[in-house]
Amino acid sequence: MRKVEFIDLPNLDKARKRQRIPQTIEFHFNPTKEAVEYFKGKKYFIRTYGCQANIRDEETMCGILNEFGMLKTDNEKECDLAILNTCAVRENAEDKVFGQIGEFKNIKEKNKNVILMICGCMIEQKHIIDKILDLFPFVDIMFGTHNIKDIVLLLSNFIKTHTRYIDVSSYEGDIVEDLPVSRLETYKAFVNITYGCDKFCTYCIVPYTRGKERSRSEEEILKECKELESKGYKEITLLGQNVDAYGKDLKNGSTFAGLLDKVASLNIPRIRFLTSYPSDFKDDVIDVMKKHKNIMKFIHLPVQSGSNMILRAMARRYTKEEYLDLIDRIKTKIPEMEFSTDIIVGFPNETYEEFLDTIDLVKKVHYTSAFTFIYSPRVGTPAAKLIDNVTYDEKVKRFKELVKALEVDFTNIANSMIGKTYEVLVEEVSKKNKDLLSGYTENNKVVHFKGDKSLIGNLIKVKITESHVYSLFGEIVNE
Repeated sequence: MRKVEFIDLPNLDKARKRQRIPQTIEFHFNPTKEAVEYFKGKKYFIRTYGCQANIRDEETMCGILNEFGMLKTDNEKECDLAILNTCAVRENAEDKVFGQIGEFKNIKEKNKNVILMICGCMIEQKHIIDKILDLFPFVDIMFGTHNIKDIVLLLSNFIKTHTRYIDVSSYEGDIVEDLPVSRLETYKAFVNITYGCDKFCTYCIVPYTRGKERSRSEEEILKECKELESKGYKEITLLGQNVDAYGKDLKNGSTFAGLLDKVASLNIPRIRFLTSYPSDFKDDVIDVMKKHKNIMKFIHLPVQSGSNMILRAMARRYTKEEYLDLIDRIKTKIPEMEFSTDIIVGFPNETYEEFLDTIDLVKKVHYTSAFTFIYSPRVGTPAAKLIDNVTYDEKVKRFKELVKALEVDFTNIANSMIGKTYEVLVEEVSKKNKDLLSGYTENNKVVHFKGDKSLIGNLIKVKITESHVYSLFGEIVNE
């Protein structure tokens, strides 16, 4: 049995606190000479699960490892270092990770020098760490969302001692600037504007894993955006667990609307933002969206439920009526605006009548797309302690009914696009058909069409010819 060194362990009581003032820290890459020599030329593999924040974390880890002189590979069987970057939002995401860890047992048996690291939100939970320590003795290092900056130190120490390291800090969090970054794409980029969340919805583990709501300075955000603009990026997504809370903690007059206005004033063709919280979404943001053509007229606005009783039980800070009023205010000023959302089905003690309130809301909003989930409890959250009298079979039944209701609008909206021409950002060769390219419209609809690979990364006009509800087919319009 190998020695385990616990540098820090997650603690939900610590993670709940919101007392410490976050600090802005400048990152310094300072590995040992031995570590640089050891890792130079070696290959690393990263598999990321979950949200855009995790994708952005992967880009940071890639940047740090590239500083080591390492090379990225998409083949886990040829890597010298493997990192599983995990998500804790849904139970099935955790199940996928456990399955993936098991697959690395064979890889480690064939090459004992492979270093296996597990990081991300899932590792911010003590019971998960205990399970991995017990079932997967070949996992070498576990580190949390706040400890990405320490990956150099962890790897440097590991090659000396071969001790298993656990470094998962639970605290309000800081802002680390000047972290190296290796972007996963050359034409689309995520730019963090806030970190963490203070909402503490009763079902959600994120405020515990990501820490206190904290904002980067306008200066640093605009500097990053200008660098991306100079490199020819076509689309930037401003990223945060709650972008609408931007600036509240800075106490210097900064607001999300003000920041959005400044970013949109740069020469970047497409601006998006994720994620918005309904009660924090203010009219000045609507005005800025109307002002700038390069801000996509598409908002992801999670509602979670259409029942006021369930919204209260979830500790969501708005009512169904207030949510619908916000939708109406946005559509009044910007009629072409389209929406996506998140909806949870089968929250503890949800009655069928309360579920029908969600169906009613869906029919009134007319969503373009939606992420739908059957509720799964997260250990340590208040909702996990609730007695749930909704059977799994009933949850599945409601889930199917919800999807059926949503698909009415999905179908109608997709069909209405046939024959019309849209600007599409070409992203890649289609995964399902190598003879086609794929890209996204302003309202985030994926379109497949014939074209030369040289078009990837460019904005082009595409006429929609066919709808398959969740994807569209079209043809390039030569202007």
